[in-house]
Amino acid sequence: MKPEWSCLNGVKIVDLSQLLPGPHATSMLMHLGADVVKVEPPGTGDPARQLGREIFAQVNRGKRSIALDLKSSAGQAAMLELVRDADAVVEGFRPGIMKRLGLDYSTLAEVNPRIVMCSISGFGQTGPYAARPGHDLNYLALGGFWSIPVQVDDRVTRPRVRLADYAASSHAALALAVAVMSARQNGRGQHLDVSIHDCVLAWTASAAWTSREYADRPLASPNVMPENDLFATRDGRHLALGILENKFWLNLCEALGADYPALTDDRFASRLGRRQFKREVNSLLTQMFLQRTLAEWLDMLASFDLPVSPLLDAHELFDDPHVRERGMVRELANGATMSVRFPVKFSAGLPDGDDAVPSLGEHYS
Repeated sequence: MKPEWSCLNGVKIVDLSQLLPGPHATSMLMHLGADVVKVEPPGTGDPARQLGREIFAQVNRGKRSIALDLKSSAGQAAMLELVRDADAVVEGFRPGIMKRLGLDYSTLAEVNPRIVMCSISGFGQTGPYAARPGHDLNYLALGGFWSIPVQVDDRVTRPRVRLADYAASSHAALALAVAVMSARQNGRGQHLDVSIHDCVLAWTASAAWTSREYADRPLASPNVMPENDLFATRDGRHLALGILENKFWLNLCEALGADYPALTDDRFASRLGRRQFKREVNSLLTQMFLQRTLAEWLDMLASFDLPVSPLLDAHELFDDPHVRERGMVRELANGATMSVRFPVKFSAGLPDGDDAVPSLGEHYS
């Protein structure tokens, strides 16, 4: 069921993309009313299908699947027919592939002048890295993700989710919505060049620019905050302490100062003081939190106004009362599978989408 008020009702998107960035972008637009036609190669389809049904399902529920061999003249002709009444085409090939297939933007625009083509690639359609292969970690590495010191004992570790891909999909979805609305107003489409690397840089550039001044003394960087960190507890769990404003440090001192008087050291009473003694503050907190279990800390701090949180495991996450109250996750098939709702709540309502996961070529091929 599509929301009656959505400006994307009646919008048709032909999605040639695979794996995560493009399919996630079109999935978000589908939540907002768009009709998404997923074009997959015959035989194996989107490689995400090989990663498991649930992985494929999360960004492809509710779409229609069409199997087309875009390397064949018949497949290319069928693709052009889809474009005639479409609003947008999303593709995730390396630069130049769509032109070799005879399906570049200029060709699509001849068939439908108001078509919006969104090309999502690792490094964009131009530039010295344009033809390079890459995946999420490569774009984060070259986009400066690890150039920003953030911890007293800074460590290089891989992110737990594909941040670069999600950065690109979010920017692509926003750009597509704007470009489609513009094309419907003036009758002219355009080509959107979405670089995953650019999208990472959009997030990292400001902090990385500041970090240049501290390249040889990263501990001095203002991004390194000794009381804003993750801390291990006695039972091998971890908690997140999100102190930024000085009032929260004072609240921590009120809560624990009697048991841990070192917290109330006058040197640490202001943010400026804690910046001057980062290693001492971080070491103090590290040793302190190791003295009790996570449950004990949460119980001790529960009545104080403090940004402290447990690092939830995968079971705890879905049992969390706030997660359940907000209804972001819908359990399907007696809890065996799940679907994630659009993460913005509209006061006018946003109905749940179709839960069906399309089989390859299910709708026609």
